[in-house]
Amino acid sequence: MTPLSRRTFLRGSGAALSLPLLEAMTPARASAAMASQAPVRTAFVFFPNGAIMKDWQPAKVGNNFTLPNSLQPLQPYRDDLLFLSGLAQDSARAHGDGGGDHARNSSTFLTCTHPVKTSGADIRVGQSIDQQIAEVVGKNTRLPSLELGIEPSRQAGSCDSGYSCAYQSNISWKSETLPTAKEIHPRFVFERLFGGGPRDEKAARRRQLLRQSILDYVADDATRLQKQVSGRDRDKLDEFYTSVREVEQRIDRASTHEEVKLPEGYQPPTGAPSDTGEHIKLMYDLLALAFRTDTTRTGTFMLANGASNWTFPAIGVNSGHHQLSHHRNNEQKIAEIAKIDRWLAEHFAGFLKTLAETKEGEGRLLDNCMIVYGSGIADANKHQHDELPIVVAGRAGGAIQTGRHLHYGKVGKGKGRGSSALSHLQDGETPLANLYLAMLELSGGKGPRFGDSTGTLPGLA
Repeated sequence: MTPLSRRTFLRGSGAALSLPLLEAMTPARASAAMASQAPVRTAFVFFPNGAIMKDWQPAKVGNNFTLPNSLQPLQPYRDDLLFLSGLAQDSARAHGDGGGDHARNSSTFLTCTHPVKTSGADIRVGQSIDQQIAEVVGKNTRLPSLELGIEPSRQAGSCDSGYSCAYQSNISWKSETLPTAKEIHPRFVFERLFGGGPRDEKAARRRQLLRQSILDYVADDATRLQKQVSGRDRDKLDEFYTSVREVEQRIDRASTHEEVKLPEGYQPPTGAPSDTGEHIKLMYDLLALAFRTDTTRTGTFMLANGASNWTFPAIGVNSGHHQLSHHRNNEQKIAEIAKIDRWLAEHFAGFLKTLAETKEGEGRLLDNCMIVYGSGIADANKHQHDELPIVVAGRAGGAIQTGRHLHYGKVGKGKGRGSSALSHLQDGETPLANLYLAMLELSGGKGPRFGDSTGTLPGLA
C-alpha cells in the first residue's frame, strides 16, 4: 500500500480538512518511529497584569518541586512542565518613557524590543518570535500561524499613558510596524481553519446556509479514504471527526445562546460567547485542533489585552483585574488576584489535557509541543519586569527535558553579555529573549540574536 502524505487533505465545496498523523502516512517498517517524525508545534499564551508570585512560582529548584496554590490545577501535567524563573523583560521597562508598563508588557512579550512611545500611526516595536518561527515552519502548513484572543483589539488611539492601543492589543507582530491582528470570534477561527473561504461574517453566513456542517462537505472523500487505512487508523479518523464536529456544534450553541442577565459590571467578549470561561475553552480547543490537523504549527493566544480590567463574577471576583493588580499589599485584593491566577491555570490545564489525550504516532500531541505560558510582568503592583512568571509545556519532540524548575540567577554585572549595547540589563539579568532564541533554534531557525538576547538559554535539554 502506498503511504499517504502527511499533508493529506479532505476537500469538498471549498472546505479543506487536514488529517492527524496516521499509520498509513509512513511505511510499515517506520511505524515505531512515528512519534519522532511528528512536527513540533509552538504556542505562546499571554495573560495580563502579572501574578501573585508567592502563589505562582515553585519554591524549590530542580525536579523535587511542588506546585504552588495558583498552579495546583496543573498538577496532572507537572512532569510535562518546565518552570523558568529569574528571566527578565528589560524592554518593558520605561527607559525614560515614563508610564505605560502594561502597553509595554504586551507589545514586548514576544518582541523583546522597546516600543516607540506614540499614540499615532508611527508605531514601531519589532518582529515577534512567533512570526520568526512561522517564517521557518509555516511553509509546511496551510496557515503559517494562528493568532487568537478573547478581548477585542483597538489598533489606533491612546490606551496607556500615551502608548498606542495597538501595543496593548497585540503580542504578535508581523514586522516592527505591523501587528498580526488576533481573531476573537470562534466561528471565524473555525472557518479560517477548516472552511477555506472568506473571513467576513456575511460570507460565513452564506456558507452556513449551504451546509449542515463543514464535515458534511468532505463526507464522500472521507468514505473513500476509509478504504485505504487500517482498522486503527479508522478508529483515529472516527475520533478525529467527532472531536471536530463537537467543537463546531459548541460554537453554534455559543453563537445562538439566549440572552441572559449578566452581573453588573461584567463585560462579555464582543461577538463571542458571553461566558468568558467557555470562550477561552473554545479558543484553546480550536488551537489544539489546528495543531492536531497540522493546519498550523505556530500560534499565539492573548487571554486578555494588556491592562485588561475584566471582572470574573463566576469565581466571585467583581472588581476589575487591572484595578486589583495595584493591590498595595491589600490582602483581600491579593487573594482575589490569586483566584484569577488559579482560574486561568485551570483553563490552561484543560488545554494541556486535550493535547495529552490526543495520540500522535506512538506518543501524545503534547510531547511534540513547546508552549510558553506567562506574562511580561511579575508583580503588577510594582510594575516588576524581572522574575517573570514563565512556564514551558511539552517536550518539543524530546528536545526539552520537563518536570523541572530552573532558576536563572544574576551572573554579575557585565558578565556573559558580549555586547556593551546590552549593558542596561540590570546586574547580569537573563533576558526572556534568550528562551525565545533557543526556541527559534529548536524550530530550525538561526539567530544569532533576537531582541535583547545575550545568547540561547541553557539547560532546556
